[in-house]
Amino acid sequence: MTMTQSPHTPLLDLVNTPDDLRRLKPEQLRQLADELRTEMIDAVSTSGGHLGSGLGVVELTVAIHYVFNTPDDKLVWDVGHQCYPHKIITGRRDRIRTLRQGGGLSGFTKRSESEYDPFGAAHSSTSISAALGFAMANKMQGKSGRGIAVIGDGSMSAGMAYEAMNNAAQAGNRLIVILNDNDMSIAPPVGGLSAYLARMVSSSEYLGIRSLASRVIQKMSRRMHDTIGKAEEFTRGMVTGGTLFEELGFYYVGPIDGHNLDHLLPVLENVRDTSEGPVLIHVVTEKGKGYAPAENSADKYHGVPKFNVITGEKSKSAAGPPAYQDVFGLTLAKLADTDPRICAITAAMPSGTGVDKFAKAHPTRTFDVGIAEQHAVTFAAGMAAEGMRPFAAIYSTFLQRAYDQVVHDVCIQNLPVRFAIDRAGLVGADGATHAGSFDITYLATLPNMVVMAASDEAELVHMTYTAAEYDDGPIAFRYPRGNGTGVPLPEVPVKLEIGKGRVVRDGTKVAILSLGSRLAEALKAADVLEAKGLSTTVADMRFAKPLDEDLIARLMRTHEVVVTVEEGSIGGLGAHVLTYASDEGLTDGDSGNGALKVRTLRLPDVFIDHDDPMKQYDEAGLNAPQIVDTVLKALKHNSAGVSAEEARA
Repeated sequence: MTMTQSPHTPLLDLVNTPDDLRRLKPEQLRQLADELRTEMIDAVSTSGGHLGSGLGVVELTVAIHYVFNTPDDKLVWDVGHQCYPHKIITGRRDRIRTLRQGGGLSGFTKRSESEYDPFGAAHSSTSISAALGFAMANKMQGKSGRGIAVIGDGSMSAGMAYEAMNNAAQAGNRLIVILNDNDMSIAPPVGGLSAYLARMVSSSEYLGIRSLASRVIQKMSRRMHDTIGKAEEFTRGMVTGGTLFEELGFYYVGPIDGHNLDHLLPVLENVRDTSEGPVLIHVVTEKGKGYAPAENSADKYHGVPKFNVITGEKSKSAAGPPAYQDVFGLTLAKLADTDPRICAITAAMPSGTGVDKFAKAHPTRTFDVGIAEQHAVTFAAGMAAEGMRPFAAIYSTFLQRAYDQVVHDVCIQNLPVRFAIDRAGLVGADGATHAGSFDITYLATLPNMVVMAASDEAELVHMTYTAAEYDDGPIAFRYPRGNGTGVPLPEVPVKLEIGKGRVVRDGTKVAILSLGSRLAEALKAADVLEAKGLSTTVADMRFAKPLDEDLIARLMRTHEVVVTVEEGSIGGLGAHVLTYASDEGLTDGDSGNGALKVRTLRLPDVFIDHDDPMKQYDEAGLNAPQIVDTVLKALKHNSAGVSAEEARA
């Protein structure tokens, strides 16, 4: 049945699910794609988020849902930041303007949101493995569903993608990989001839002849069999560039224009109906397609704040302190001016880590290895072993992907790799998938590792210098997303004494041991406690490992309540302080001011969804009101009168 419409009814208003989409005529899909692109642009202009990547896959999204039987066929988007058009036509259009807001839609695919999101993704290069898992599970259970992975060319730099492809043969035609290549323009090789060849080599007629020829060749001599096989491989490789994927066991089709529905639909239909497989379809798209400001932008509007749809002008935040990653990048560049051993390594995040600032000053000492964190860490280890001073600048959440390399290639060999860990703590709109929740725990547990956390941008300058000068083994320093606190940056950095914290406020009854950028909230809490007559010490611990044991022992012996505060999961600073105190018997008896009470504040044992960062830290219990409440409860004071406003005053 074909869906009907009045002359003035937008097609998008008639499409709430892919079932509705599949009732349209093929010739209506161009209009639908145009309306879908307009809707996405308008939505992101009000919410902010990832724009360019979604604009590049509008036609591909429409074509996939039109041809395949989603959600029975499992569609897995790699990374997921290109999934906004997908969300709009899978029942979430009415909520699309809540993207990345508290209680709203995730900026990535999320299983709990929709049956059309079969697999959550916000880190790259997982899609083929997941789609293969769906394909094999359906095959083993006698179900008809396929696994369809849409993976960008950038994600193909990660070894996991090839590990999955190397293991895909058993899935047969149940696995379809769509390589979304948006790193090249749509030029003649992706024009009419290429589209014709793609349709031809994916057609049942071609595949039938190919199958018959294969059976005939099997009867021939081995030498002739090998010669003919190599001839076909060479010919198809010259035409399509697919030899690599053929070697991995995939039947390669492409490249085809990912914005031309007349090219996309017949190829997808041919692949859907073929017995050949697994299949890789090479689709070329343009990031930011269809919105001139994005097309003309260097980053194709990859991630944007709210913006004016007509002009493309992005909303500007009020001028403020420099971003932490910029402070790191500029500091490292300055240090490298006088130290030729310093180099910077990033895994496809030069601007996000501040390495772009370093690269401008020292391009020959800058290495962007692509989405390949494992390689980045071991590459840095090799450089360190040969006397260089490499800084591996990697987001906390992405460094998780290289944990074995940190353990095996760096720590066991005690190599002086410097880890600059951006996005430490909660990160707001990107949510749980990008939060730096675990690095203190997973690094501080490793022998030979030194772990620092910057409380402000000035401390980050000192820690960058300290790491540069530290040659005794691996060292890491973490810092949050966003702008600094506004403290003046030091003209000359100071080399910090390893394992030593600092007291920033003296008191006698309560001691708050802060690690990282919760220091500002700790100081606000101290103000409230002082107003209640509770003299409070605040210490910036600086190091999660090694601990400043002398400072901890002194504060525990002279204060009645000790509270640790950190932007990390259980197993971090608080756990290490408690272990040290237990080992030394500091909690066995009384402190100088009465029975000692120790409390640890850290991220709760849940994944915290996307929201405003201040609200996230309220939920986590790591803002000033919760610090005050923890102290008062430890002292058994009435804490009911402490409001968030009072604690933040």
